[in-house]
Amino acid sequence: MNKKIFTIQEIKNEEIEILTYGHFNSLHPGHIRYLEYARSKGKNVSLALMGDGKQYGKKKFNFTQRERVQSLVHLPLIDKIILLEDEELYELVKLTNPKTLILGKEYEDNYEKNTDINLKKAVNFLKNKNKEVFFHSGDINYASTELLTNSEQDLGIKRKEQFKQACRRCNIDENDILNSMKKWKKARILVIGDLILDQYAACEAMGMSAEAPVLVVKELKCRNFVGGAGIVAQHINSLGAKCDFVSVIGSDENADILKRELSFQGMNFNLIVDETRPTTFKKRYLVENQKLFRVSKLEDHSLSKSKEKELIEKIREFAKYATGIVISDFLYGVITPNVLRQITTIAKNYNLPIFGDLQCSTQLGSVLKFNNFTLLCPNEKEARIAIKDRELSLEVLSRELIKKTNSRNLVMKLGAKGFISYGVNKKGEIFSQAFPALVANPIDVTGAGDSLLAVMAIGLSIRENIFCTSAIACCQAALAVKSMGNVPIQFNDLKNEIIKIMDIKNV
Repeated sequence: MNKKIFTIQEIKNEEIEILTYGHFNSLHPGHIRYLEYARSKGKNVSLALMGDGKQYGKKKFNFTQRERVQSLVHLPLIDKIILLEDEELYELVKLTNPKTLILGKEYEDNYEKNTDINLKKAVNFLKNKNKEVFFHSGDINYASTELLTNSEQDLGIKRKEQFKQACRRCNIDENDILNSMKKWKKARILVIGDLILDQYAACEAMGMSAEAPVLVVKELKCRNFVGGAGIVAQHINSLGAKCDFVSVIGSDENADILKRELSFQGMNFNLIVDETRPTTFKKRYLVENQKLFRVSKLEDHSLSKSKEKELIEKIREFAKYATGIVISDFLYGVITPNVLRQITTIAKNYNLPIFGDLQCSTQLGSVLKFNNFTLLCPNEKEARIAIKDRELSLEVLSRELIKKTNSRNLVMKLGAKGFISYGVNKKGEIFSQAFPALVANPIDVTGAGDSLLAVMAIGLSIRENIFCTSAIACCQAALAVKSMGNVPIQFNDLKNEIIKIMDIKNV
């Protein structure tokens, strides 16, 4: 057995400084945060890994202990792995008398309510000996610091291997992925949401103003991109699926620009003109690849009753031909409560899956308004805003969101750490798998989530496997962040990226 792996009997005479505990059913960034916190408390970290056991006569975990160990054994954050038969934490604590026990935040509730006697006895045993016990899930952050300690090339190699490991754990190979993509032509997605004109202004830095501490730049060139729900629709269209797009614009020059861009892409769209609002416009100023700031021109009041009616009629018209509906809500007033109710009713009448993404980075909103969807795609911050809890572990946070929204699938976006996909089967069992951010030093992350949503909607609308579709979406997001601005990704470009990432020789 690996010198890092021990049974309880083999470890009983060993000195344990920091003891951690869990099942680690699907290793993801939340677990890394927990282990990093444990490492901050001492030099030697041991992990007590739950055994396979059985719950109500069924398998307790998706992966066996042997399979779980394979994901953990190479982590430098862990010095020893102790294999438990089941959950005998109390027995291990008595034998090893660790100086510090660190448990995930989710265990605190079980301890206080006496719902886990084994846990209660272990914690009380150590507290009576004046040992330290912490309930902590690690520090929450929304960015990566890996480039400070690793080269971009090394990180790229590491994440590529993590991607391959994720595929292996889900029993996915290159044939599964490429065959899944071949079916995309069957999909026809109706996309509804806020349409945005994104403008990027390339500038030259002139220095600091002599009159005030203000940065002075010289604008050199501008380029327009379709943003918001529009880029989701463009991705779907360029990836080979059919797409119908419905949104709202103002009566202005920016609306004309967007119509030309969508027409150039061969999009099937219907844009309702609302003269009470300007077309949503965002201008980003950048020097080289560094964004300085953004200026937005928008109105976020809800649509009038007459415009709501017009929008709903168009949704009803296009839904007849759809295999799925995407709601891309930037909270600028298009997806009103009534529009949302009508979409869910229409989807139910036609038995259509709904895929929802709500972006509240600068607006007030909660993803909890999306109920009974096939898929939700929040980032971690949006999820914590919705659940109103900053301390929950990532795993518990995700499961709580699934429970509150009754979503059948969830993609938890983690920015530079990638994302975790959760699938719920007919028995209510939740399966999960983490996928890495394949590009360590992205040029522009603005449209990564939109590109991911497009792929997930195509795949799930034709009943493809969520983890196979997630693997494709991971590669799609990697392509999206390699260029500045929202550029629709073509089917062949994505296919070639997958071939490169998976080292496929003969296609």
